[in-house]
Amino acid sequence: MTADVRDILDIERPITPEISRESFLVTKKRNFERTKGPSKRPEGMHREVFALLYNDNKDAPPLLPTDTALGIGSGYKQVKARLGMKKVRKWEWAPFTNLARTDGAVFHHWRRLSDEPKEYPFAKFNKHLQMPEYTLAEYNAHLQTNPQKWTKEQTDHLFDLAKRFDLRFIIMADRWDRTQYGIKTVEDLKERYYEIIGLLSKSKAGAAGNDKKPFVFDIEHERRRKEQLKKLFERTSQQVKEEQNLLNELRKIEARKKERERKTQDLQKLISQADQQGDAAANAQSARKYEKKLHKKKLHHTPRPSKVDSVVNAIEIGGSGIKFADLRGSGVSLRSQKMKLPANIGQRKVKALEQAIQEFKVDPSPPPTEEICNSFNDLRSDMVLLCELRTALSTCVYELESLKHQYEAACPGKSLNIPASLIQSSQFKAEPTESNAASSSTV
Repeated sequence: MTADVRDILDIERPITPEISRESFLVTKKRNFERTKGPSKRPEGMHREVFALLYNDNKDAPPLLPTDTALGIGSGYKQVKARLGMKKVRKWEWAPFTNLARTDGAVFHHWRRLSDEPKEYPFAKFNKHLQMPEYTLAEYNAHLQTNPQKWTKEQTDHLFDLAKRFDLRFIIMADRWDRTQYGIKTVEDLKERYYEIIGLLSKSKAGAAGNDKKPFVFDIEHERRRKEQLKKLFERTSQQVKEEQNLLNELRKIEARKKERERKTQDLQKLISQADQQGDAAANAQSARKYEKKLHKKKLHHTPRPSKVDSVVNAIEIGGSGIKFADLRGSGVSLRSQKMKLPANIGQRKVKALEQAIQEFKVDPSPPPTEEICNSFNDLRSDMVLLCELRTALSTCVYELESLKHQYEAACPGKSLNIPASLIQSSQFKAEPTESNAASSSTV
């Protein structure tokens, strides 16, 4: 505008470059870059997320990834349409029939001319069930029943509905002709249908020689089941809450019962352990009393007590052997636990018992029947008693030898004869203890 005024008034104007489209766009872009300030990261946004929003030129990213943005191709726009050289296949509006239908209905759909006509693919899903048929002679021979319950006309109507609706008994009961054939429930229809199926299969199987058991419909069970489902469905919220409370109380009762059984088992274990300890203490006390009596007698008769007396007295009193605990718990237990050795047996007895079992070639873990458990426990108790007797016998032989040497040292030229049977019967030789060594050193 000002340039035109200057030209009219013949006023000189400053030399300016010619305005063109390119210079205008460059100037506008430079002005836009100059006015646009640096973008500031919003508060609360992480630095990595903010870096993804802008590039080095601070340009906003595209909303959708495109080929032009990624630099892969020329984009989705093409200058010319690329059409194939083949001819377009022709289609036709062709008729077809469904083989599952019996009314001969004709339908139409689009089909290529090059495709051969095929069977309708969905016809296999519309096929009906094969219903058994019976003749008048078969009905009179096998299928007759109480006329007040079912007549032949009612039975024919039932199988006609079953064939039409593919054994959908709910629909069959709805379509049942009540004015002509009376009122029948779903359970009555099922009972009659399966009764006829069973009678027909039984007659045909008898003729063919096949004894296949037919299906029997329990109408009373079905009625009770539906009645229970109806009651369950018609419960009120108060009844549901009361039932839930009863279930919670039942769980608490079961938990208390399990806790009581566990405490009973623990108490039984404590009682059995106390009984074992009491028996052991009583046996030890009686053994000490017996030893005191023998000691007093030996003071009058013999100048020196014998070391074997304690072992012999314990064997005579009955403290030897093994006392297996009885399983008195109320819970489930294995019979093989009866054969478990008690915890109060020492390691020496256990090792001696294992050696005796290997010596006599006895199975260490026989089948735990009741008779075998009792016999096996008695056998191991006798084996422990045998080992103690052998130990006592070897100790007696050792003391006899020691006394013999003492006698020969005290009385030169004289000797004592020990019976050979006693020496041969002792299979194990006891090692000399400190008391035996001390007694042999004294004359």
